[in-house]
Amino acid sequence: MALTPQDIGRIAHLARLELAPQESERMLTQLNGFFDIVERMRAVDTQGLEPLAHPVAAIQDIVLRLREDVASEPNQREANQQSAPAVERGLFLVPKVIE
Repeated sequence: MALTPQDIGRIAHLARLELAPQESERMLTQLNGFFDIVERMRAVDTQGLEPLAHPVAAIQDIVLRLREDVASEPNQREANQQSAPAVERGLFLVPKVIE
């Protein structure tokens, strides 16, 4: 997929950007380079390959050091809400901003 100078102009307009002609040419080159990389990546046959949990797993076996999912801090809700201007049933009350 290759972009044209008109595509860059349209994208810049939609993004509300004002690009000088040199900037527009540079953006065209950079974006087309990005799309070239994406096309090369899409061309690689990945059928039968399992995704890696970690990039290092491709070269060595790793064991992820995961900690137990337990609460380590005591519940401080009441103490944290003491300075709030308005609280109801454990929730902060704020002014309505959308009508």
